[in-house]
Amino acid sequence: MNKFKNAIRTIPDFPIQGIMFRDVTTLYSNPEAMKEVTNLTCDYWKNRGLTSIAGIEARGFITGSIIADQLSLPFVPIRKKGKLPHKTISQDYELEYGKATIEIHSDAVNKSDNVLVVDDLIATGGTALASIELIKKLGAKVIGCTFIIDLPELGGRKKIEDNGIEVQALCSFEGH
Repeated sequence: MNKFKNAIRTIPDFPIQGIMFRDVTTLYSNPEAMKEVTNLTCDYWKNRGLTSIAGIEARGFITGSIIADQLSLPFVPIRKKGKLPHKTISQDYELEYGKATIEIHSDAVNKSDNVLVVDDLIATGGTALASIELIKKLGAKVIGCTFIIDLPELGGRKKIEDNGIEVQALCSFEGH
């Protein structure tokens, strides 16, 4: 675990004063560390009856696509409003600094699907919870969520788990 945790760069005071930004782009550029992330994630979820991997824009696309490929499953993008070309459904959610909307194609999953939601980091949980709601609106079941990084002080993991969703986080960082 230290191999990939040490590959994550921390940038103080980004995007605003007092925030310690956890930059996974340095992890993505380290093939050995990414292999460890992929193996740990795939080993954890491989026998859970998954039928789809849903990645949250943007960094969840990277990790989610790799996991989908390794598990031979379809990849489903969850994107910011207005970015998907076909018919969509949307979910609004609260951010620390306002509101946002994410969308999924209306035919991306169906009632027989068991979905794993993937993103790089769990902070307050707003985007992940909105993604879970989108998948549920389409009738699919969310089996779990997986993140490379958990920021436990912000409580997002607990919010997801309080909704009955299993969470895997490969490492955690104190502070935010």
